[in-house]
Amino acid sequence: MLSADHPQRDSIANEFHARQSLPLETPARASFVAFTVEPEDRGRELAHIAALCKQCGVEAPADGTTQFSALLGSERLLWERHGEFSALSFFAPGLSTRPFSQPVAAMLPTGWLAEIPGKTLVAAHAKLIRWAGAAPDAAMLAEHFDGNAVMGAEIGDGAGLAFTDFRVHADGFSRFLVCDRSFTSRQAGRMLQRLFEIEAYRMMALLALPIARQQYPRVVAGARSLAALVDRIAAGRDEADDALLQELTRLAAHVEGELVGSQLRYGACAAYEKIVNRRVAELREARLPGIQTIEEFMARRFAPAVATCATVSQRLHELSERVAQASSLLSTRVDIARERQNQALLSSMDRRAKLQLRLQQTVEGLSVAAIVYYVCGLVSYLAKAGKVAGLPVEPELLVGLALPVVAGAVILSLRRARRAMESDE
Repeated sequence: MLSADHPQRDSIANEFHARQSLPLETPARASFVAFTVEPEDRGRELAHIAALCKQCGVEAPADGTTQFSALLGSERLLWERHGEFSALSFFAPGLSTRPFSQPVAAMLPTGWLAEIPGKTLVAAHAKLIRWAGAAPDAAMLAEHFDGNAVMGAEIGDGAGLAFTDFRVHADGFSRFLVCDRSFTSRQAGRMLQRLFEIEAYRMMALLALPIARQQYPRVVAGARSLAALVDRIAAGRDEADDALLQELTRLAAHVEGELVGSQLRYGACAAYEKIVNRRVAELREARLPGIQTIEEFMARRFAPAVATCATVSQRLHELSERVAQASSLLSTRVDIARERQNQALLSSMDRRAKLQLRLQQTVEGLSVAAIVYYVCGLVSYLAKAGKVAGLPVEPELLVGLALPVVAGAVILSLRRARRAMESDE
């Protein structure tokens, strides 16, 4: 009943169902690891996961897969590949005897996590327990989070509670405690996944913070250098504008280098911040007495860090624009000075051309006199020769009569030659 499918129809339609959360039955444990992977190591990453599947006797993910789920004995594996990082989640039913003493990650083959190709950015353990009362008491929270300050709230419109200290503990993992009051299995999986994603995207966003801290002093130094150069330009001293322009060009190249080296990271920071804020809003928190909510923690700690990155990025762009404006202003001044030099040079050339014309006219006058003198001399010789030969000729009279004729002929010839040259030009 339909025409041929678009080549991307199935992939686009399935994309909306590619990252579904897994249903979880309470009680349960989970471990989450997010790690950055270089593009050339993507194949090794997939092969590493395939080796684990083969060891557990399950089918490995196919080439080109970006999400994979499998049951490894009593554990459930969920692998997701994102743009800049990959994430592994492991789920297992039941609880340990002591809080976070027997995490799911410890059930993996020895050394398997350590051999993943990439750099670990986030590692977290989560504990999902059944809960019927109000918030856990301070002693219970201290036992789970080693006495650290805890953030938490009711989530899912009161269907559960979530707690964390956002700290990396001695085992290298952060911790989440989720209390299930009335979660459905799907809702429990979604809430746990949102908490993991908040931690992952928070860390990915803050990868820009070290860059911002390194660049800030350089941005300040660049702004001071630009101010000094602008003062020198405004002072209008005798120093060469070309030298100032070269300094501005070097400063512009330095600023552009800073921009090229950081804007990708700053752009990713802004994108990840939006995802974090959206995931926090999806928790639908309600305050618990005496405990800071996750949203408040993000507003007090995460938002200022992101604002620092945004500020440095903005100041870099503004510095680049100001350097470009100063360069344009100085270039205009240099062009005006060069135009004046060119006009002076043209005026000098014009004066020289007029002098050459006068000299040429003087030379032409002397040339006429010389030519007339030589031609009349020839006429005199001819007349004298004719008189000796017996012709009735007076040499002096003949030379006197020939003089104006010869002079007029020479002048006319020179004028014709000049007109011919002018017409050729």
